[in-house]
Amino acid sequence: MRKPVEVALTVVATVAMASCGRQRVDPCAAATFNEQACQNAVTGGGYYWNGSWYSTSYSHAYPYYYDQYHSFISRGGTVVSAPGTSYSRPSGGTVVRGGFGSSGEAHGGSAGGHGGAGE
Repeated sequence: MRKPVEVALTVVATVAMASCGRQRVDPCAAATFNEQACQNAVTGGGYYWNGSWYSTSYSHAYPYYYDQYHSFISRGGTVVSAPGTSYSRPSGGTVVRGGFGSSGEAHGGSAGGHGGAGE
């Protein structure tokens, strides 16, 4: 009975941080999965989050993250995906490099971290 509470608290915390702009939301993490943004992130070596570029090396091809997402929701997990515009490339060609030492941070293929896929 404890596991659904943990999942709910993780999702609430992720949404709260994302809405405040304090933490980026990985589009390939099961709890915050965004199909188009994840595909772009895996093939493009990173993703934009609120106008900043986060260089990220994913250890698996896109189908892995898609399967992790489906497994997560089949176990009763709730996905709170950020709006697609959060992952949009900024207009005007100006790119801000994101993170405080987090750019280039590699994502492992373990089932830990953000609900099953990601860090």
